[in-house]
Amino acid sequence: MFAGEGHIPLACTPEPSAAAPVTGGIDECESEFSFYNKVTRVHEDPRVTKPYSETQWTSINRLGLQVDKAYDEYGIHLTMGGEPTFISIDDMEHPQWNTEADGKEKRALAQNLFVEMNKVFTQGGFTHYGQGKWYPGEPLPRWQYACYWRKDGVALWQDASFLADPNKDYKLDHTDTKRFAETFCELIGIDNKALTTAYEDILYHLWQEASLPVEIVPKQPELLHAMSRKGLLEKMERGIEKPVGYVVPLQWNDKRHCWQSCTWEFKRGHCFLLPGESPLGYRLPLDSLEWSGNIIDRDPYDIPDFFTKTKKIKKGFIGKEMIKTALAFEVREGRLYIFMPPTSHFEHYMGLLNAIEAAAKALSMPVVIEGYSPPKDSRIEKYAVTPDPGVIEVNIHPSNSWPQLVERTTTLYGLAKACRLGTDKFMADGRHTGTGGGNHVTLGGETPDQSPFLRRPDILRSFITYWQHHPGLSYLFSGLFIGLTSQAPRVDEARDEVLYELEIAFSHMPEGEVPQPWLVDRLLRHLLVDLTGNTHRAEFCIDKLYSPDSSTGRLGIVEFRGFEMPPHEQMSLVQMLLLRTLLAWFWKKPYHKPLIRWGTELHDKFLLPQYVENDLAQVCRDLQQDGFQFQFNWLNPFFEFRFPVCGTRELDNVTLELRTAIEPWHVLGEEASASGTARYVDSSLERVQIKVKGSIGDRYVVTCNGRHVPLKPVKGNAKDEQFAGIRYRAWQPPSALHPTIGVHAPLVFDLIDTWEGRSLGGFVYHVSHAGGRNPETLPVNAFEAEGRRVARFWEHGHTPSILPSDLPSWLPSAVTHRFEAAEKVSEFVVPEVESINPDYPNTLDLRRQPKFK
Repeated sequence: MFAGEGHIPLACTPEPSAAAPVTGGIDECESEFSFYNKVTRVHEDPRVTKPYSETQWTSINRLGLQVDKAYDEYGIHLTMGGEPTFISIDDMEHPQWNTEADGKEKRALAQNLFVEMNKVFTQGGFTHYGQGKWYPGEPLPRWQYACYWRKDGVALWQDASFLADPNKDYKLDHTDTKRFAETFCELIGIDNKALTTAYEDILYHLWQEASLPVEIVPKQPELLHAMSRKGLLEKMERGIEKPVGYVVPLQWNDKRHCWQSCTWEFKRGHCFLLPGESPLGYRLPLDSLEWSGNIIDRDPYDIPDFFTKTKKIKKGFIGKEMIKTALAFEVREGRLYIFMPPTSHFEHYMGLLNAIEAAAKALSMPVVIEGYSPPKDSRIEKYAVTPDPGVIEVNIHPSNSWPQLVERTTTLYGLAKACRLGTDKFMADGRHTGTGGGNHVTLGGETPDQSPFLRRPDILRSFITYWQHHPGLSYLFSGLFIGLTSQAPRVDEARDEVLYELEIAFSHMPEGEVPQPWLVDRLLRHLLVDLTGNTHRAEFCIDKLYSPDSSTGRLGIVEFRGFEMPPHEQMSLVQMLLLRTLLAWFWKKPYHKPLIRWGTELHDKFLLPQYVENDLAQVCRDLQQDGFQFQFNWLNPFFEFRFPVCGTRELDNVTLELRTAIEPWHVLGEEASASGTARYVDSSLERVQIKVKGSIGDRYVVTCNGRHVPLKPVKGNAKDEQFAGIRYRAWQPPSALHPTIGVHAPLVFDLIDTWEGRSLGGFVYHVSHAGGRNPETLPVNAFEAEGRRVARFWEHGHTPSILPSDLPSWLPSAVTHRFEAAEKVSEFVVPEVESINPDYPNTLDLRRQPKFK
C-alpha cells in the first residue's frame, strides 16, 4: 500500500474485498494476528525539510573533524559565530514580521527564546536588558536581551532567583528604590549624601499639555495617540510629583582601589529628568553639570588571558572631582531596574554586580540589570537577542570547533522552534524564502591577536579574490535583494574602478604572518564599502577587525554578510563548513590571482542557476584536489531552495525545464511619501531560466511570447542541453523603471520543430493565479505554498501560427458562391532570429524592442 508523507495506513490487504473488521465481542480468541508495514521513498529529491541523508551527514561531520585537525596542525585558533534570524510561525503576515522592527508579540517571543537559551547555554551568568541599535526615523533605540558569563566557569551572579522576571509585577514602589540605593551605597562604602533624587520635569509636562488644542477631535489622531501624551498620562497616574528614582555618581579610582563619587548640584535645586520614555539613566540632565573627562576604553590587547584574584575593594569616598557616570535605581511597573554605568574594565563592572547582588539578597528584592553593557572582554562569553525589521536576530556566542558549532546551532534551532519561531516563510505566490533577516557569519579568534585575519592579512585577500572569481558563492546563499544597493554588495558590482584600487592594495599586502595588526584595516577599510561609503554594508565587513575608532572595533572579527537564513540547521552548518574548509585551504595555499573584470557578464550569467551550479562545482573540485572532500551534492538543497523548479514539459523527446532565477532590484530616485522623502525599490522585474534537453543541432527553436530565445550550450554540460534566461516585467507598480512598459505575464513558451515546420506545443507560466484568484493571505505551510506554485504552471497552451490573409472582412450581404482551385497552404512561420544583445547575450529581455539580424 502506498501512502503519502504525513499519512499513516490503517489497513493493509492485497485485495480490497478481503479487508474486514475483526469480529467478536467476548468470545475467547486463540488466533494470533500480526502485520508488517514498511513505507519507503521511491525517489528522494533534495528538500529543505530533510536536506541530507544519514550517510551524507556522516560525511559532512567527517570533513568538519578533518578541518579541525588541519587547524591544529597549522596552529589556527578560529572562532566562528553567527547572527541567525527567526520569525513567528503562527503569524507571518503582521508588520512586525515583515517590515517593523518592534512589536508586542516580537518582544514576548524574544523573551521566551532568551529564557530558554539561558537554561541551556549558561550557568552562573547574568542577564542584561539594554538598548541596541538606534536607526534614523525610529523614536527610540531598539532593545537587546543579552547574557554574559565567564569562560573559566566562575559565576558572575551566584543566585539566579535575584534576577527579576521583566514581565512580573513585584509590587515595588519608590520607597523600595530608596532602601535598595542606600543599602548599595553602604556596601561600596559611599555616604548616602552622594544619592541624588530624580524627578520628572513638571514644568515641561504642563507646557506640553497646555500646547494641545482645547478639544482634540478625530481629525487630529497624531495628538490623540502621541507617545508623549500617553507617557504623560501614565506618569500622572503613578504620581508625577513622586521621585522617579535615585542616582549615585560612580567612577573607579585606580590609585585608591575603590569607588569614587561626588555630589550633584543643579540651578533648579533638584535633578529634573529630560522628557521621554527611556530608562532613568538615559534621561539624566548631564549638560547641567560641570565638565568632566571621558572614559578611556581599554585596549583589547591589554586584556590578560585569565582573571586574577582581585584585592579586596576598599571603602569608597566622595571627592570634589565632577563625575558624570552614574548608577541609577528606578522602579517601573512594580520591578526594580538597576541602570549600570559605563566602565573601562570588566573587573570594575563585575565589582558593581557583586554589590548589587549582595544588596538584593539583603533586602530579598530581585532586580533587572539594564543600562550600559559590560566592556568587551575576551574572557567573557555573550549572546544576545535583538529585534530587526521583520525578524528576531540572535547573536550567538562563537564556537571553537566543529562539534561545538554543530551542537550550538542545532540546539538554537530546536529552542526557537519550541518557542514558536521559524526560519522560513512563504510569499503570496507560493515562493519559499528565508526570514529576510540574513544569517551573517563571523570569523575571528578567542583573542584579537589570535584572529587568522590579523595574523595573516593575505587570508582575507584570498577570500576576497576567490569570491570575486566565483560569483556563485555570492548568489547561491544570498537573499532576494541583491546588487549594488543591497545589504551585502560584491566589490565589483557596478564598480570596476574598485578592482583597480584593490589590486594596488593587494600589492602592498605581505604574505605570511605580519607583526602589524592594523595593516589589513588600513589597506582595505575604504575599499570594502558600498556605494555610499558605508563600511558595514559590504560582503566582507571589517568593522570589528581592527578599526581605529574604538576598542570595540579591534576584535579581529570579519563578518561575512552575504548569507541568507537557510530553513534548516544542517544547511546553515554546511555554509559554515564551506567557510571553514576554504580558510584551511587558503592558510596552506593562499589564493593570490589577478582580479577578473566581469562587466555585464556578472549579472548575465551568474544570476542563472546553471552557471551558478557550474561555478560551485568548480569550487568543490578545488577543495577536493587539495584533500578536502567537500561534495557538490551537499549543495543540492540550496539550489532547490534558491532556484526552485517552476515546471517541466516533455515534447517529442525534448524536455523543457523552467526554473526561478535571480533578478537584482533597482533602487529608484527619491520621491515624496506620507512619511517624508523615500526611495522605493523596483521589484517588478523577474527572471527565469529555460533549459532544453534533447535538442540536437538547430532543429528546435524555443520562443517566449513569440520572441526567439537565445539558447546556448554551457561548457561542461551535455551536448544536447541548452540554456537561456528570460527577463520580464511581472507586475506594474505605481513607481518603477520604464513605467510605459506593460506586464509581460503570462509567459507563453513554444517548442518549434523547424524541420517539420510546426509547433510541437508548449506551456504557460503565470506570475499569479491563472484564474485571477489571487490570495489575500500568505500560505500557512509548505503544502499550500506548493499548491500555489503548481497552479501557476500550465502544461498546455502554445501560440498557434497566424496565416496572413488579404481577404476583406466578412459581411452577410457580400456572400457569393463559386468554385476555385485549391491553393497550397502557407508554411509555418518561425519567428525571426534576433540580434544577440552584446551586453546580455545569455538573456532575453522582453522589455527591449527586438532587433533582427
